[in-house]
Amino acid sequence: MRNGFFSAAWRAAVVLALFGLSPAARAEDFPTRPVKIIVQTSAGSSLDVMARLVAEPLGQLWKQQPVIVNQAGAGGLIASRALAAAAPDGYTLFLAGGSVFVALPVLNPNLPFDVADFVPIGFVAEQPYTLLASKNLDVKSTADLIEYSKKQQGGLDTVAGTRGGLQHLTVELFRKRSGAKLNMIHYPGPAQAMNDFLTGRVPMMMQTIAPVAGVINSGEAKLLAIASEKRLPDYPNTPTVSETLPGFTSSGWSILVAPKGTPTEIVHKINADLREVLSRPDVIQRIEKQGNYTRAMTPPQLAEFVRNERTTWVPVVKEIGQAEH
Repeated sequence: MRNGFFSAAWRAAVVLALFGLSPAARAEDFPTRPVKIIVQTSAGSSLDVMARLVAEPLGQLWKQQPVIVNQAGAGGLIASRALAAAAPDGYTLFLAGGSVFVALPVLNPNLPFDVADFVPIGFVAEQPYTLLASKNLDVKSTADLIEYSKKQQGGLDTVAGTRGGLQHLTVELFRKRSGAKLNMIHYPGPAQAMNDFLTGRVPMMMQTIAPVAGVINSGEAKLLAIASEKRLPDYPNTPTVSETLPGFTSSGWSILVAPKGTPTEIVHKINADLREVLSRPDVIQRIEKQGNYTRAMTPPQLAEFVRNERTTWVPVVKEIGQAEH
């Protein structure tokens, strides 16, 4: 992986602009036809829902409704390959999840393209992870859970989701930072994992907010902490994990990127339009209803965000890979 995430693609776009090869004169009129937004997951998934929440107001602004194209599978590889092969004209974009930039390049070192070449456009949303305990588990806080796990012969079982996914990485990072004694129980899908958690077969889980909001509100699960940077307005009385483990944060996140070589003017136009629609109160309300939170970022700020996420998660991915071989 190259140093300086996105820097080569960014410089290339600037060169094109300087030499008049990009459609600068037409950027203000962009788009003149529907934009295709690739999503790496199937219809109805969290990423797909976010894509459609963003596409609707963008379509109203552009007077051209974006087309959502679901290309699920292989941890984002299929969707990433489709973006890499697309024309760099702004009419094919990719709403990508963090795994594309954190895990995919590490787990697939011989890819015929480099995700570092994707051009950053804008941050869409993040969904912080929660720390949950079974309602019958005798713990009330993050510190309680850590101590409880250490006292269990053989350790404490925890839902770890699919191997190598962000849920798995989050639990691994929690184990490493806290010293908790945990056993990773992997599941092919969320339904069985949730059932085993609610019945107490697996008494601990770290999961993003949306899928567990119902069981939290009903009292079927104990919400011990949230792995956000600060306490969330919807959960003001719930501490962050970092209040016990300083610096610990984890969120699923989605960002909009374009193919290598996409002109700078087009990138800036899409970024400005995306930030405009994401600042609307009605859009914010719909996003937060899904357990997501948005924040404005310029393309360079987004590139820095991804670099920081890679600094956190790539070592965890590599450590997991080494432990399994």
